[in-house]
Amino acid sequence: MTKLIEVIVEYEEWENSQPDVYRTHPVKYWAVCTSFAMRKLYFLLPGTTRSFYCGGLFAELNTIKLAKQICEVEVVTYRQREENHPFIDDLLQRVNLNHYIFVVSWGFDVPRQLKKLSRCHVVYHAHSSGYGFSVPPEVPILSVSRNTMGYWGSRSQNSLIYWLPNQLPAEVTNRQTNRDIDILVQARKSSEYVNRQLVPQLQQQFNVVVIDSFVDDLMALFNRAKIYLYDSAEYWVQYRLTEGFGLPPMEALACGCQVFSSINHALADYLDPGANCHKIAGYATGYDIQRITTVLENWQPNNLPESFFEPYRSKQLVPRLETILIELNQFFDYRQQYPSDIPSLTRQRRVYLFYKRLQSKLVKLRKAKT
Repeated sequence: MTKLIEVIVEYEEWENSQPDVYRTHPVKYWAVCTSFAMRKLYFLLPGTTRSFYCGGLFAELNTIKLAKQICEVEVVTYRQREENHPFIDDLLQRVNLNHYIFVVSWGFDVPRQLKKLSRCHVVYHAHSSGYGFSVPPEVPILSVSRNTMGYWGSRSQNSLIYWLPNQLPAEVTNRQTNRDIDILVQARKSSEYVNRQLVPQLQQQFNVVVIDSFVDDLMALFNRAKIYLYDSAEYWVQYRLTEGFGLPPMEALACGCQVFSSINHALADYLDPGANCHKIAGYATGYDIQRITTVLENWQPNNLPESFFEPYRSKQLVPRLETILIELNQFFDYRQQYPSDIPSLTRQRRVYLFYKRLQSKLVKLRKAKT
């Protein structure tokens, strides 16, 4: 009896010494109280050299930095071999692939990668949506926006789905510098209206800087600009895809710019015209110019509180990702032992459900007539 009391007291002392999050969060509490070990993450990227530079690559590299604070992580390339990273074909020769989780994210390449990694534990890190492929229930989905999460919640009902927004690094902030640029525009992804109709008229009155190539320090330009224009709706419609997150407008807001933006897809996650931004392409060119002129004549920095950006800072993203990774490891432990038994909403099942509903209505009509 004395020994039992000593064990109970020792356990209570240990429990009280744990951070509150471990004692109040069931998933993290389970991880602490069991012999739990995180699997290593392999993030698949086509390459990391300059030819692959884009917003999606940088967002993925930022996610990798977050994950490294939680578990072992490594980049794996699959289009080009790189000296500092393993190549996917070489890696798959290893045994005990159950000890790893592969993270795929490059939209157009995902179907091929899911097929290639069918024997492995795979997570789909979903940015844009609309590629047309389906994700099987054994592949959990990390969505960078609520818009993308809703898309996959409808399309892959049996998959585990989580929200993990892109990171807004701490250095993305208002540096309180002199703003010598009236209006900043990135030509890529901007609509023809902005590039060929709005900007030429604005250039007659204001100092407009148009970026048409890669910039090493975009944050420096955001801190020099008073207004940032972003209109990506037309761009994504052409490709039948969606704005996965839309980081530039958020970065511009964090740097103190006044933002005129489209509100398509994931941009609607955080942009709120009349509250933190202005809607671009508002009815007529003259009306856009009128509103932009008013903002410049009465310009004040966009002083959004830091609380607005906190869900996208590492301080909140790391704990969120830690919880997700614990659940993913739990899921893959279960998947190794048990098959899926929930019917997926395939085309055949949709036809079946349609005729079943039709048959039910016919039965009710017959009963009503009798």
